[in-house]
Amino acid sequence: MSSLDRDQYLHLGCRDKITDSSSSPDARPPAKHPLHGLQLASHAVLERAQQRGRLKCSKCGGSRMFFCYTCCSLLGVGLQEIPSVKLPVKIDIIKHPNETDGKSTAVHAKLLAPNDVSLYKYPCIPDYDKDKVVLLFPGPGAVSVQDMMQCLLDRHDSRSHDSSEPRVKRLKTEGVQGRAGTAKRPETDTPDEGEDPESRLFPLQRVVFIDSTWNQTKKISSDERLQGLLQVELKSRKTCFWRHQKGKPDTYLATIEAIYYFLKDLHEHCLAQEYKGDYDNLLFFYSFLHSVVNKSISEGKSWKENNVGETGPESQDAAVNKG
Repeated sequence: MSSLDRDQYLHLGCRDKITDSSSSPDARPPAKHPLHGLQLASHAVLERAQQRGRLKCSKCGGSRMFFCYTCCSLLGVGLQEIPSVKLPVKIDIIKHPNETDGKSTAVHAKLLAPNDVSLYKYPCIPDYDKDKVVLLFPGPGAVSVQDMMQCLLDRHDSRSHDSSEPRVKRLKTEGVQGRAGTAKRPETDTPDEGEDPESRLFPLQRVVFIDSTWNQTKKISSDERLQGLLQVELKSRKTCFWRHQKGKPDTYLATIEAIYYFLKDLHEHCLAQEYKGDYDNLLFFYSFLHSVVNKSISEGKSWKENNVGETGPESQDAAVNKG
């Protein structure tokens, strides 16, 4: 990972040049235990890797710690040593071409949920079925995660009515969630037991996230291939990133935070299951870096003194929530 030097742009949305929090009168003190209560795998493997220092990536030759953000490969950490997270829905992350790889937490999601997360660099965007895919992006027409499923069902019904396809049986609002957390198929009103992950939340199959600075998001969000997708917004979540941009709300989320909070809301409101830390390990790398950086700040040290200056993330952010 790349350095956390004080002159880097570390913001969750639009980046401004920032200074060390110990010297900036506008910097807020680090929050106390903002990630407290997460059910995480042991960070011991990352602590050992941090002590060993940076390694050279065999693919691109870059000097990295923990993983190569360019090649999405682990360095000095074994695949079996980090958690693997199974997601209930597929995730696509569209990255702006000018977004530096080392400034994005998107790689965290790919490493921790490799079977369910795909990364694309704009202008590469897949063809999407607009009745089964949503875009996490704020806007006048954006809906909450709670209302998302009903909106998709309304779209599906409308399309079926306007075409020659037979209409499916209408689900009641409370019937969107299937028993035991499995979405019910409208045709049978019973859960499909061996469904693949993409069909567990009928009709939702995939969620698209934009990974870029706030100023760069318009280029991607206005792309015609994303037009018509239902937009979903996280309206009340707040970031716990260790840098805050002056004058901007704390509802600007890092990409990995946005993915985590979306899935948590999906689990509770759409799968109708009690959340028991199912996706907490998506914050495995993020929470470790948060603790190391804030430990350095509390001790009055520079990040380099704790061996993070050359290994911590640069500005890992995405303009995914306008607040």
